[in-house]
Amino acid sequence: MLHLFNIENGVLRERDSASEPVDMALAEQASWLDVVEADEADQQLVQPLFRDALPSDDKEEIESSARYFSDEHGLHVHSLFLMQSDGRSKTASVAFVVQDERLISFRDDIRMADFRLMRMRIRRGWVKVSQPMDILLSILDQKVENLADAIEDVHRDLEQVGYSVLEEENGELDRDIEQLARLEDTNGKIRLCLMDTQRSISFIQRYVRSDKTRRRTCAEIQHDLETLMSHTTFLFDKINFLMDAAQGFINIQQNQIIKIFSIAAVVFLPPTMIASIYGMNFQVMPELGFEFGYPMAICLMILSGIAPYWYFKRKGWL
Repeated sequence: MLHLFNIENGVLRERDSASEPVDMALAEQASWLDVVEADEADQQLVQPLFRDALPSDDKEEIESSARYFSDEHGLHVHSLFLMQSDGRSKTASVAFVVQDERLISFRDDIRMADFRLMRMRIRRGWVKVSQPMDILLSILDQKVENLADAIEDVHRDLEQVGYSVLEEENGELDRDIEQLARLEDTNGKIRLCLMDTQRSISFIQRYVRSDKTRRRTCAEIQHDLETLMSHTTFLFDKINFLMDAAQGFINIQQNQIIKIFSIAAVVFLPPTMIASIYGMNFQVMPELGFEFGYPMAICLMILSGIAPYWYFKRKGWL
């Protein structure tokens, strides 16, 4: 699937591909060519713009030299984007190629919220650009805003879990630990996207040193990234604290249960001993002919059970 965008009077506009089929001439004229889940026909349209393999073939590489480089085709930037899938956070790489005439992006998933929101802003005429590099910076800036929103969501969910762990007397700690693990995973993926964006902006800054406006834009994005990075560190610390607190409360509950069983064993030990003694079947036992032997044995068992309980209470062990 191909989405074509053109710069018209300083504003980015989307070309309606439904009314005008995409061909090689239209692809070459586009200011931004967004390649999504490319099939063989899409690859044949884009391939003439590259002599070698398409960037989509290696965008999952993690080494810096494979994610940020410049060659005869343009400036290559591979960036991680956060997305939601089956209720969990995931990351996906998008390959960008900045050329003099156009920006080309390659992505394998149509569900990325950053690009959906970018297209919505384009349709409303909110994206003001003058060259392909501006489009890339707008996408990265939009990405940072979405990551900030994701951090706010994590913080809000963490406040609810924190109340459940620390305030609710009958909170479900097992459920809270599961929720904390999910938030930790989401926060980790957000931080990974932030770190990757920092590297992307640092790489771009080397190529816009002489451009004051774009250099300032990069500096603003970097400042936002540094702020968000410190916030994710705070969230990691809070998640770890709540995780330790939840596990500590579970250990306390388990210790209380063990304590009850231990006290019950001590309380019932003397009555059990008395019952064992008077349950013997020897022929000569002084109490066998005693008329009140049975009530006496019952009273002894009750008193021997009450005595340890009273002693524990007096010592403050209960």
